[in-house]
Amino acid sequence: MINALMKSVFGSSNDRYVKSLGKIVNQINALEPQIQALNDEELQAQTAKFREQLEGGKTLDDILPEAFATVREASIRVLGMRHFDVQLIGGIVLHRGEIAEMRTGEGKTLVATLATYLNAIAGKGVHVVTVNDYLASRDAEWMGQLYTWLGLTVGVIVPNLGEFERRDAYAADITYGTNNEFGFDYLRDNMKHSKDQMVQRPFNYAIVDEVDSILIDEARTPLIISGPTEDKTDLYVSIDAIVKEIPEDWYDADEKTKNISWTEDGTEEVEKLLIEAELLQTDNLYDVENTQVVHHLDQALKANKMFKRDTDYIVKDEKVVIIDEFTGRMMEGRRWSNGLHQAVEAKEGVKIEPENQTMASITFQNYFRMYPKLSGMTGTAATEAAEFWDIYKMNVVEIPTNKPVQRIDEDDEFYKNTQDKFQAIAKAIAEKNAIGQPVLVGTVSIEKSELLADFLEKEGVKHEVLNARQHEREAHIVAQAGRLGAVTIATNMAGRGTDIQLGGNVEFRIGDELADMEEGAKRDAAIGRIEAEVAAERQKVIEAGGLFVLATERHESRRIDNQLRGRSGRQGDPGLSRFYLCLEDDLLRIFGPDTLFSRMMNSNLEDGEAIGSKWLSKAIETAQKKVEARNYDVRKQVVEYDDVMNDQRKVIYEQRAEIMDTAEVGDVVLDMRYDTVNSIVTDACPPGSYPEQWDIDGLKEKLEDVLGLQPPIDEWLEEDTVEPEIIEERIRTQVDEIMAQKVANADPAIWTRVEKSILLERLDHHWKEHLATLDALRQVVFLRAHAQKQPINEYKQEAFGLFEQMLNTLREDITGILLKSELRMTPPVQEELPDLPDFLTGHIDPLTGLDNSNDGDGSAERPAMFGSLAGSPRAASGPGGANKENPYASQDVSRNAPCPCGSGNKYKHCHGAAA
Repeated sequence: MINALMKSVFGSSNDRYVKSLGKIVNQINALEPQIQALNDEELQAQTAKFREQLEGGKTLDDILPEAFATVREASIRVLGMRHFDVQLIGGIVLHRGEIAEMRTGEGKTLVATLATYLNAIAGKGVHVVTVNDYLASRDAEWMGQLYTWLGLTVGVIVPNLGEFERRDAYAADITYGTNNEFGFDYLRDNMKHSKDQMVQRPFNYAIVDEVDSILIDEARTPLIISGPTEDKTDLYVSIDAIVKEIPEDWYDADEKTKNISWTEDGTEEVEKLLIEAELLQTDNLYDVENTQVVHHLDQALKANKMFKRDTDYIVKDEKVVIIDEFTGRMMEGRRWSNGLHQAVEAKEGVKIEPENQTMASITFQNYFRMYPKLSGMTGTAATEAAEFWDIYKMNVVEIPTNKPVQRIDEDDEFYKNTQDKFQAIAKAIAEKNAIGQPVLVGTVSIEKSELLADFLEKEGVKHEVLNARQHEREAHIVAQAGRLGAVTIATNMAGRGTDIQLGGNVEFRIGDELADMEEGAKRDAAIGRIEAEVAAERQKVIEAGGLFVLATERHESRRIDNQLRGRSGRQGDPGLSRFYLCLEDDLLRIFGPDTLFSRMMNSNLEDGEAIGSKWLSKAIETAQKKVEARNYDVRKQVVEYDDVMNDQRKVIYEQRAEIMDTAEVGDVVLDMRYDTVNSIVTDACPPGSYPEQWDIDGLKEKLEDVLGLQPPIDEWLEEDTVEPEIIEERIRTQVDEIMAQKVANADPAIWTRVEKSILLERLDHHWKEHLATLDALRQVVFLRAHAQKQPINEYKQEAFGLFEQMLNTLREDITGILLKSELRMTPPVQEELPDLPDFLTGHIDPLTGLDNSNDGDGSAERPAMFGSLAGSPRAASGPGGANKENPYASQDVSRNAPCPCGSGNKYKHCHGAAA
């Protein structure tokens, strides 16, 4: 009560901060007449002027008012849009590395141009990050007109882009792309063997669109690049057949976390079944020899009992395609990890692809924290403000709307069951449809959207369904969802990126209806007709009440609900929103206070009757807060574990960069050689010990295995003055002589390349093996909680020990290879290069194996390490295939990318194949 009173008198801290930015806005507005007086050439020359000022010692803050005024005037001339004052405030917030929370329809895309232009002037690069490649391409083309007019260069990163084009895009002043593309390019760059092959520049500044979706929702799962392992199809099929027959009392399922475990009785019974099927190497299920079988058994159980077709995935063209829980989009090319995808494929009876091994990974948290300055924008961020500050040190600023919001948000309506709820929804939609009011319906799954579509068919209501099956038509369906009498069912509206304009979208109608009409008077007349029709229709929609947003249930996150509501009431338009709930909804069933709801609903409601109450809505919001807190804990845990790996990742990647940058790596090799000798001698002859305690046999064996040496250790021991230091020095002298002879017999430049190649190849190999070890460690370390130990502390301690062990093994491996190898110069042979392996990209939860990639862009099939070959002649030829003519030969298509002809086959197996 007191806080509310104080806020009404003095305003919130957010209000005071926004008000303080008004001084800068006034400076920008004061410059407007001066900027307006410039002709086009003078306005375009502002960019060069600003660069000179920065070189002369001025800061970005110093030139901000004039730069923003320049962008606003240029936007009017190029795009026909003038920034509102509240948009200027949003631009200042973005420039300061904060999050601008702006309601849907307030023009976030235009707001971003202010901070993007200002920060791009210095030429260090600005990354604008979007949630899908459609938005990246659209915004790069749309806003790119403004940037190029002002003299800046613009690039866009999209799937299946060649390495040269990708490097050029990153070299531009402003680069658009998806979070996944940026992250995977970073990982791929750190798997290459030459700086010339790397595409990214040092990080400078990033603006993240739909920042809550990218940095919160998707941040639960790391980006992973992986490669295939051996085929185990028979094992998956055999275990799936066993799991399909087990009764429910053999396992316990937790729908909250999608975890499932065997009961004590279930463990004994399934052990008998596995023994009968001869799948176990020993009679005890949990013997170490049976680890792999137990792992696949658990995954098969999860696939069959916890993952639902048309909710978690769909089967398309005999393939299991994951559905993103946040957007409802298909994520073709993405796969669950740890054998889960193979288990689902076995369940559905489709072809089982091999499992993959992690080769590189990073979380979005640690990726985006590498930017010296990071900002974001979204319609919904306030509910996660604490997490944004804790993880990213980003403050959330709520930007006021340009016009007051007129949308009416009605109380939730509660029903007994799904049948009653959907009947009421269909009836409400039919009533609104009869008066011409457009309706946007939000559902949480494909199954629910298609169920509702059946109800609407019975009511005779014409409608559009927007879900994973309609990905290609997404923008067109969303753009026209505000037309008179339109009914649109959307699986999820998060990150759709297209505004719903009342009366319809003029640009989309022109594109759809006049695509084949040539420029001229006839086309101009048709455009005028469409504009007049849209204006008239808009007025009718406003009279009908504007867009009616109807949700079939509440999402786990309040932000997703708010994003759906925000589609209505754009730029001061009228609107209405209402949520329909029932006891069978997942949120109420899993997280709600069951007994309270059950007693109230079942005892007081007749079939088909509804109840609405602010108190019930408040209770639902409380349940959502619990889920949000749990999800935050999950994300925080992922970050804690990845922070451990991140420290090690930095060391490895810095070492790789140093090796690639250094002209001579002889000193690195020498240090490794001496460290290896020191380690071997110290292990066998510990300091302070007596000669009788030394492990001489172990020393001889290790010297021969690792270094290929057989020094006269026994003779040395006969000397009275022998010490470990003397033994170490003599061994070092021997290896130095061997290496000196090798170097003397080789061309110095060739020998340096050999050393670099071995260093990088062995470093990558051992890092990959280390990642696999850490994955396994993370899976089992949670069991130590039973021993009253903190799993994260145990993980940190063991991971550090494993990392030291890996470095020691790496030194021994490299030293041994260089000492034992022979350098032979042979004339080059013209041999055909072998097919490159298919490296896959995924966005995988390390705890559950769930894939959370947010853009089903197919980029998973790009080669990860050998991008420099993508544009070579070899990339357009290969064995096999029936296509003799290749119309795509000049398009620099990657061999492992989907063929542009649309066949669904990889390019190398289609038009990229040799005749």
